[in-house]
Amino acid sequence: MTQGEMSSTLTLMAVDDEPELLSLLDEYFTRHGFSVRTAGDATKARKLVAESVPMIAILDVNMPGESGLSLARWLREAHPAMRLLMLTTASDAVDRIVGLELGADDYLPKPFEMRELLARVRALARRAALSASAAAPAAARPSEPARKERGIAFGACRLLLEEHRLLDAEGADIEISAAEFDLLAMFARNPNRPLNRDQIMEQAHNRNWDVFDRSIDLRIMRLRRKVERNPDKPELIKTVRNVGYVFVPATDAS
Repeated sequence: MTQGEMSSTLTLMAVDDEPELLSLLDEYFTRHGFSVRTAGDATKARKLVAESVPMIAILDVNMPGESGLSLARWLREAHPAMRLLMLTTASDAVDRIVGLELGADDYLPKPFEMRELLARVRALARRAALSASAAAPAAARPSEPARKERGIAFGACRLLLEEHRLLDAEGADIEISAAEFDLLAMFARNPNRPLNRDQIMEQAHNRNWDVFDRSIDLRIMRLRRKVERNPDKPELIKTVRNVGYVFVPATDAS
């Protein structure tokens, strides 16, 4: 799939209370091949989503009325496949941490370069396109007992790469964000191999890591709550001191 083909098949929703910024985002991303809709607040954004669900949403955290964080929580619950990018103030790490805890895929502090935002959105679009193409049609999916025997084992859970799903021990779906799936898939492809934060950011998130970026640690924490027997004493996704993390399959876990 070419970059032009990828962009032409995706829709983008931008939500911000600054009309000038919305106009700029609309013009810029339309010029780069995206179908763009804009909303000045969360109420209008909900109406746009009810009409047609976008593949990617850019959400400003600080808006009058319902905040971008509240909107992100609703979008993640109602449309888990949607990719979410949060716009935060440069100095407010709390908003970034909360946004990531809610399942946002990426964040960008204001003020930002439009080219960097475009690169981030394109990275999300690539992952969304790959996930959509890998998903099997519902009619072709095997029964629940059959699913339990497929996929990559993460303890009692199983990760179904083609179906973009994480199942518990009973075969029921575990809620997982797109970014969390990407991270588990990367670990599944690299068992028993310590991965540093640079590798994780480049492979799973298509961007560089800096010393103040806690997004990987937060996502690891969320994943441990879902797949580990005791998240405080992880056996599957272990910390490698001064390096990063390593996935140790259950058969090799001590």
